[in-house]
Amino acid sequence: MTLVPGGTFMMGSDDFYPDERPVHRRVVEPFLLDRHVVTNEDFVRFVADTGHVTVAERPIEESDYPDAAPWQRAPGALVFTGTRGPVDLRDWSRWWRWQPGAQWRHPEGPGSSIEARMDHPVVQVSFEDAAAYACWAGKRLPTEAEHEYAARGGGDDRAPFAWGDEQHPGGVVRANTWLGRFPYDNQGPFGASTAPVGTYPGNGFGLYDMIGNVWEWTSDYYTQRHHPPGTAQVEAGARPTLLAGVGAEPGSSIPRRVLKGGSYLCSPDYCLRFRPSARSPQAEDTATTHIGFRCARDR
Repeated sequence: MTLVPGGTFMMGSDDFYPDERPVHRRVVEPFLLDRHVVTNEDFVRFVADTGHVTVAERPIEESDYPDAAPWQRAPGALVFTGTRGPVDLRDWSRWWRWQPGAQWRHPEGPGSSIEARMDHPVVQVSFEDAAAYACWAGKRLPTEAEHEYAARGGGDDRAPFAWGDEQHPGGVVRANTWLGRFPYDNQGPFGASTAPVGTYPGNGFGLYDMIGNVWEWTSDYYTQRHHPPGTAQVEAGARPTLLAGVGAEPGSSIPRRVLKGGSYLCSPDYCLRFRPSARSPQAEDTATTHIGFRCARDR
């Protein structure tokens, strides 16, 4: 872990997606943060020590998804599948498929393996899985504000990208994001996949892959706009006292948490979210091939 010094910064952005607003001043106390996201090798040790069974390895409760077909409630997860050509980018189902048998050991489903990817981020982990790992490690998940502040690495908190004003300064790619036309043409060195942790240079705090590679779970509930300090907000630890459905999608009772950092699927023509202020909602029970996590700890 590395010590992230405390400080005050301007959180959010008025220039991109509506849920990044309003820009507001936030204070972050000093805290410790993992230099890298949790890898497959790390997760192997956790499971060996605890016997933890991830959400993707368990059958889905019919009460949570009453309209789902029986085969859709079998253990499994979402897997990215590139298309052969251009598609309607408003329809995410064109490139995501529900894959029975997909889980952290077999990220793309039966027949896939992590054997050659032990230094890659663990994926196909839900919020519950990430929180269980953090507890086992004597840590916690970072807050959204902590992640955004740390992703800046001490740089300009008004620059759109973690490294400055340009997506690829001097033509140099600074993170594992989608290069080409989404979702059918990826010209990046790793294609539509994760990269080994630490492949790209660290930031000013000595943190790697805070942007790109995989989205990262945070402890915050998702809201459609920021709630600056002093306004009504949902605290991460208050869920047991809340009504079901806080932060959930319409028609669902599954709460959503904030993801930060973007992933290898973030493309300027579809998802310009490989920026510190960008955020994405994700249901707590959902695991995919582009979501991982790292842990924090109070100083």
